[in-house]
Amino acid sequence: MELRKSYFADQRKDDLHEIGQPRPRSDSPGHVTGKTAYFADRNFPGMLHLKMVRSPHHHARIRSIDTSEAEKHPGVVKVLTAKDVPHNVYTILILIQIGPEDETVLADGKVRWKGEAVVAVLAETERAAQEAAARVKVDYEVLPAVFDMEEALKPGAPIVNEYHGRNYYLYDSGECRKVRFGDVEAGFAGADHVLEQTYQSSPIEHAPTETTGCIVAPEGNDRFTCYTNTQAMFFTLDNASIILQMPGNKLHFVGGTVGGGFGGKVDVIVEPIAILGAKLTGRPVSFIYSREEEMQISSPRAAEKVVIKDGVMKDGRIVARKVTGYTDAGAYSRHSPYGAQKGAGHYPGPYTIPNVWIDTYCVYTNRTPSSAMRGFGVTIGDFALEVQMDKLARLIGMDPLEFRFINAYRDGDMKAHRQPTEGAALIECMQEASRTANWPVAEKFMAMSSYAKGA
Repeated sequence: MELRKSYFADQRKDDLHEIGQPRPRSDSPGHVTGKTAYFADRNFPGMLHLKMVRSPHHHARIRSIDTSEAEKHPGVVKVLTAKDVPHNVYTILILIQIGPEDETVLADGKVRWKGEAVVAVLAETERAAQEAAARVKVDYEVLPAVFDMEEALKPGAPIVNEYHGRNYYLYDSGECRKVRFGDVEAGFAGADHVLEQTYQSSPIEHAPTETTGCIVAPEGNDRFTCYTNTQAMFFTLDNASIILQMPGNKLHFVGGTVGGGFGGKVDVIVEPIAILGAKLTGRPVSFIYSREEEMQISSPRAAEKVVIKDGVMKDGRIVARKVTGYTDAGAYSRHSPYGAQKGAGHYPGPYTIPNVWIDTYCVYTNRTPSSAMRGFGVTIGDFALEVQMDKLARLIGMDPLEFRFINAYRDGDMKAHRQPTEGAALIECMQEASRTANWPVAEKFMAMSSYAKGA
């Protein structure tokens, strides 16, 4: 402990004054002069354009697909359906042993959300591909759909995704990810006040300047170069290898420049089907979302619902916290089971609470599949938790910043998921925020330390 205190004391003496100082980005000159090369700046002789036939329904059975008129349309080179995809059912997180595989590259027998890809059309021009896509005839049997998470969890709700057989992700802890610490009911029983509040958010679209896309060029010897704006280069390469049943050394991915991503370009959506198109035609293929597709098709931040129940003492100590969180995955998993799990570990907040009960559900609905977006699984939860903290402070008539000082975790405190706190620095951050904002707090809080309980 003394060594730790000495280390941070030395750190405070350093001449660190980065906040508020202009620091140029290394990539700015290329952006503002137009020299930065994006994937779509490339053009290859004979390049084909890929457009998707997408489901107009939120939930429907596919009775039949007739591509004959599309195949005869001038400029069309190839039309792809589910039977053309070597490994048509996948899940992005299978690389980290999170299954089951639950999403189709091209819909096979059923669509589960409005906008789901059903048929891929490759043509000489973008216009020809769009016109041919409009000529594909798909016969649908419309099925009941569910859009509300709590409705989806009720007995008898329409099953969204048969690969799961239920409308929630099954964790090793059961129907939800669970955190149990102390005796939460005893904590509520002994509290001076109990406050329960519900917080909800809607899906949030990333709206990048550059839409999702890639261009694939055959290199000969069954090798392909994929120019892409993915945010997850090797993740995308490995998943494409699985979907296409091709060795990874046959695929060369080139990226590094993303015209806005924020987490929205980590899903493996455009690359596998574009590579397949290049493989089957022997020609370069461009697959780029229109702005309409980007807004409707690309995965948003998940809609979330967070129910927080807190027990608090008159002196400001939170003695019990119970949270039930719901993450709307949409029709497929993508990154949502991971996001819900992150929420379970995060919902106690940066506070030391002796009694905690957390349940987080990853729920399937017939909405656009959600996925990563800046701090997903944590961001909405943080908003809910900090609003809750303000309400608790108001409830007991305490300054909201001083209330946080009382509950802030410090080094050595045990977190609800049974990991000791290390390198917290929360007390020091709040002290600096107090000084910078001219927000007065009692001197005893300004004398606190994250590194020694007695201080």
